[in-house]
Amino acid sequence: MSSDVKTFIKGRGTSDNILGRFEKTQSHLEDEYAYEATYEAQIHTEVRYERAKSLITSNTSPDVPFRLSVNPYRGCEHGCIYCFARPSHAYIDLSPGLDFETKLTAKINAPNVFERELCNIRYQCQPIALGINTDAYQPIEKQLNITRSLLEIAYQYKQPISLITKSALITRDLSLLEKMAAENLVQVAISITTLDNDLKRILEPRTASGHTRLNLVKALSERRIPTTVLAAPVIPFVNDHELESIVHQSAEAGAQSAHYIMLRLPHEVAPLFTDWLHTHLPDRAEHVLSRIKDMRGGQLYDSQFGKRMTGEGIYADLIRQRFHLAIKKTGLSGERMLPLDCSLFRIPPKSGDQLSLI
Repeated sequence: MSSDVKTFIKGRGTSDNILGRFEKTQSHLEDEYAYEATYEAQIHTEVRYERAKSLITSNTSPDVPFRLSVNPYRGCEHGCIYCFARPSHAYIDLSPGLDFETKLTAKINAPNVFERELCNIRYQCQPIALGINTDAYQPIEKQLNITRSLLEIAYQYKQPISLITKSALITRDLSLLEKMAAENLVQVAISITTLDNDLKRILEPRTASGHTRLNLVKALSERRIPTTVLAAPVIPFVNDHELESIVHQSAEAGAQSAHYIMLRLPHEVAPLFTDWLHTHLPDRAEHVLSRIKDMRGGQLYDSQFGKRMTGEGIYADLIRQRFHLAIKKTGLSGERMLPLDCSLFRIPPKSGDQLSLI
């Protein structure tokens, strides 16, 4: 990809609509049920509704602390240029670039499908991670309330849920999350990439500021909702110098634990991030890319389990040492939080059932 001519769309992570790896021609979303976001933007956000056939998905990755997950949305308006989920848009014939953050899909029947799957006789309760591929609290959730409905169902069934977000919208659901936490049914992870607002505006343009996210940690912790902070992603020569500050201020805000993840550049994310570097940080772009390759066996990405989250080599080891020293100084745990309680799971009686009258 040539970096000679750069364009920039205010409020978007990228202006590049690169082709997905499965298509030869670009596609454009046209849907009679699409709507546009209510705020002003140079390029409007389009949302279409999808009726999902299934919702709960499983994985066998040893790098993540969950096996089951639910994603109510495809694409994410937050526009984080580094988002590892961008390549998923290629599966629906849309670009992992600008399309990913402007052409979204809402699984409008997700609550009904979720309840049906929880009632399945073959379902065995275990924690479900909500909003892993794309943020469950991205801006369109404010109008659609799909995540809220999923949480209400989870609480009704006593289904344990883990959440990860970088959105202040989660405060809307504090009362519900507090009730779930009282029964050890929920854990929340707040992702904090940077405390520098100027960097945030170009790196993850439609997210809450780093200091707002620290306030989220405080609000969650005050409600006794188990909260961890993810310093993620750590990017060489971009935000790596903030690692200790993020850990320290997270501890002050009341986080119970902290973790970090090194920058990952799978598939189309690599050319998008490379273009972003040359657009916004041209003076250090090649230096950043060189250091990333040092951590990834000479490539921009290494998908091997056990390495893809942390990298390898001298720089990766240095980040690991800095992180562990930081959590030691602050008293934060670097371990995964205690398991959620699956023993309470039940299928509640429906209205009119004999049991509902007892």
